[in-house]
Amino acid sequence: MIKELEQILKSHKIKPTAMRLLVLEYLLDRETAVSLSDLYEAFEKSDRTTLYRTLKVFEENGMVHSIDDGTGVPKYALCEDGCKCEIERDLHLHFHCRICEKTKCLTSYKIPEIVLPPNHEAEEANLVVKGICPQCKIES
Repeated sequence: MIKELEQILKSHKIKPTAMRLLVLEYLLDRETAVSLSDLYEAFEKSDRTTLYRTLKVFEENGMVHSIDDGTGVPKYALCEDGCKCEIERDLHLHFHCRICEKTKCLTSYKIPEIVLPPNHEAEEANLVVKGICPQCKIES
């Protein structure tokens, strides 16, 4: 498993370190986006700054994308293979459950091309649908 994790990091031009391998493994095991606090709880003995820097390196190298789900706390999720986080082709919906407060990428639901007026340049876009996830619906 370590070799596969190292290969994923190297394919994104990220030097494998023990913490980066642990964070990558953690992200791969999740179906929902995670916050810095989620990581800190999972790795209590780790330094919060190291975890933050790890997420930023992953984001800068196109391995994760950040999600503003309206909670005021950024969440991070792994990008799909081949994703370049380009507004023109890689945008997808995100779903935020108002009960369990988990945010999930809905990568099969692509956002159509956004055509802006002349002289407008998009730098970031985010579409979050809020509601109740299937698990919380069953439990209520």
